[in-house]
Amino acid sequence: MTQLPGLPDAAFDKADPSPDAEFYDFPRLVTHIDDEAIAGVTRIYRGFMPAGGAVLDLMSSWVSHLPDDVTYREVVGHGMNAEELAANPRLTRWFVQDLNVDPVLKLADGVFDAACLCVSVQYLQRPVDVFREVARVLRDGAPFIVSFSNRCFPTKAVAIWQRLSGPEQQRLVGAYMNAAGFTGVEGFAHTPPGSDPLWAVVGRTPSGR
Repeated sequence: MTQLPGLPDAAFDKADPSPDAEFYDFPRLVTHIDDEAIAGVTRIYRGFMPAGGAVLDLMSSWVSHLPDDVTYREVVGHGMNAEELAANPRLTRWFVQDLNVDPVLKLADGVFDAACLCVSVQYLQRPVDVFREVARVLRDGAPFIVSFSNRCFPTKAVAIWQRLSGPEQQRLVGAYMNAAGFTGVEGFAHTPPGSDPLWAVVGRTPSGR
């Protein structure tokens, strides 16, 4: 298991060690953040994802929060529940895979122009391994956008995540990015009163790899 320097293996333990496939066996056709936070995710996607490009939507569900008025050449979705993914109208194709068991994506090198991971990074037990795989399937200079709020399934979120505040979680995701070889890592925050807070981290694959 790839860990960040200074973090014990227990940092990525979960209160519920049962197989994730069992937990996600039934569909949850709900949104996990409110409309204001969703709009924030969409604005970030609009700013970083190239129109007409190929997009990898990692740990996706029945909705992707992509801009409705932007067309992409392909949107490939990954998730843990087939019914949720099949209900997502933005996905060109999709696949189910437990990244905590096998972080290796069954995708070719350098085929995506952008990747995103919305409100699920807290469940990754091998985040650096997964982020390295994302870097592998992205083209040079392509962005990887990770966004999250203060909500989670507490029994399935890793231990270190639950001990940190939003800004600290943002720095943790930035550390994942740096360890996986992303460059130009930057953070964004959108925390209006009365709405779900939103934090995002964006990194790019190096040019000329």
